[in-house]
Amino acid sequence: MDMTDPAQMTPITAFALVGVLGVGAQWIAWRLRIPGIVLMLGVGLLVGPVLGIFNPQRDIGPIVAPMISIAVAIILFEGGLTLNYRSLRDAARGVVRLVVIGAPIGWVLSALALHWIAGLSWPSSAVFGGLMIVTGPTVIAPLLRHARLKRRPAAFLQWEAIVNDPVGAMVAVLALQVVLVLEADATRAQAMRDLGIGILAATLLGLLAAKLITWAFSRAKVPEYMKVPVLFVVLLAVFALADFGLHESGLLAVTIMGLWIANAGLASFTELRRFKEHATLLLVSGVFILMGAGMSLETLGRLDWRAGLFILVVILLVRPATVLISLAFGDVPWKERLLVAFTGPRGVVMVAVAGLFGDRLVAQGIEDAVLIAPLSFALVLVTVIVHGFGLTPLARLLGATATGTPGVLIVGGSPWSVAFGEVLQKLELPVLIADTNHGHLRGVRSAGLPHYFGDILSEAAEHNLDFVAYHQVIAITDNDAYNTLVCTDFGHKYGREYVFQPNRVRQESRRHELPATLGGRILRGNMSYYEHNHLVAIGWKFRVTKLTEEFSLADWRQKNPEALPMAAYDGKGGLHVFEEGPELAVPPGNRLVALYPPEPPGQGAGRAVQPPESPQAEQGERH
Repeated sequence: MDMTDPAQMTPITAFALVGVLGVGAQWIAWRLRIPGIVLMLGVGLLVGPVLGIFNPQRDIGPIVAPMISIAVAIILFEGGLTLNYRSLRDAARGVVRLVVIGAPIGWVLSALALHWIAGLSWPSSAVFGGLMIVTGPTVIAPLLRHARLKRRPAAFLQWEAIVNDPVGAMVAVLALQVVLVLEADATRAQAMRDLGIGILAATLLGLLAAKLITWAFSRAKVPEYMKVPVLFVVLLAVFALADFGLHESGLLAVTIMGLWIANAGLASFTELRRFKEHATLLLVSGVFILMGAGMSLETLGRLDWRAGLFILVVILLVRPATVLISLAFGDVPWKERLLVAFTGPRGVVMVAVAGLFGDRLVAQGIEDAVLIAPLSFALVLVTVIVHGFGLTPLARLLGATATGTPGVLIVGGSPWSVAFGEVLQKLELPVLIADTNHGHLRGVRSAGLPHYFGDILSEAAEHNLDFVAYHQVIAITDNDAYNTLVCTDFGHKYGREYVFQPNRVRQESRRHELPATLGGRILRGNMSYYEHNHLVAIGWKFRVTKLTEEFSLADWRQKNPEALPMAAYDGKGGLHVFEEGPELAVPPGNRLVALYPPEPPGQGAGRAVQPPESPQAEQGERH
């Protein structure tokens, strides 16, 4: 390191800066409710080429490229872990069409656009066109979480991104090998043979490693605390071995490995996947910061108006034509086709591989290949911004979102659940009541509430219910241990601040008490399941009151000292269920959902009004 350069930071400082910027950008994006990838790219550009604070090549050194390659391999492997075949269901045919038909069509159309619009030579267009097949799992996953799409279009985009990433890399490798053979006047047969052997070896290596992992894990050959480290080591070894035989074939090997493990039925699969998700979140953050900071203004300055026109054609013509031709004469609804057709953000795999392949082509004397790296970065930047901000409105316009307002999932078909569900339904909030006992759902069915008969934690529920439509869970069954298990499981999916359960029944012996670190938040009132349902049984009712500037929460408390506030609804962001403990703060304009005691005869006028027949809750009384 050159200590005479005051602008250069130590590698340790650089690593810390990448972590802080990446995770910090994601947190700020979550708070502002904007796509995190847009903010991460913007932050990378700001601290890199704009302000010159951070330069990955200068501050970290030559290990930046290998770091990004390994990070991409881990991201693709984790993506493969999410692709359970059962999650495809009715989207299977569409996904196959997008991969088998869409990949070659996308390659050809992209190469034509690169040559005739961007002005690249045919060799550069053929190589870069293969890379443009990919749509970027590092980008799609955050967008899907933000947009809350329905199950099938989400499956289309997720599977296409994961599967097409290694396919696009292999197509680019194929095109590169052909170009290098033509430029070097070597035997084409030998080059094609080497390429085929490399792809076959990567496929077999990924399958062999996956089978070895599933055999060792399922037969307790590896202790529980070592499973994640062993998985990481095997993953890195598979990627390195495959990449050594044929460059970029490691992506294919680790994706196949992840797919196999995801469908192997391992008992410890959930724990493995959760850890991988956490690692992937950090890696995605770091990769986008490095990618933005590593781009120079000089490189971007090589682009002209033809580059802008090229990106416009890719977004408005190439991507839609690829998808619509692939899904033509199929059973996919046209609205879902349009959504997928106009959603094609590119990701870090394209940028990482494009820079490397561009350098190789330049070394072979193809001078215009120097434009591949800036073109790829510009395409990623524009598509991330366009689709990051445009996917949610487009999905709403086409009716492809799971729900307008996120709802509440209630586990347990008790009288309390029915009463609470009816109030939520009158507020036009999505609600679903699930129970494993068919008899417990009798009252739910009589009330006309949506319900699910079965275990909410089962694999069948995972594949048959659209959990995206809900963002809060209330587990209120007569089994405290099951309530705790449900809240613990869904706490990872929705966040622990959005899962609730009644207070656990105190046991005489401590050996029966459950750890306080498990489960969700305790519902307001600090009552057990039996106490909640006892109140409903003796006549307590859920009612809704609208708070205003003239009738505040303090006024409501004074008017209804015995009532128990349970939740508030602001009309747009979903229900806010109250937990036990903190002082309530409900601003004017919210509708307060509370449990009221039975009204004494002749005194009904002194209490808050019943929920009216119309969706709008009646305004509370004024002084």
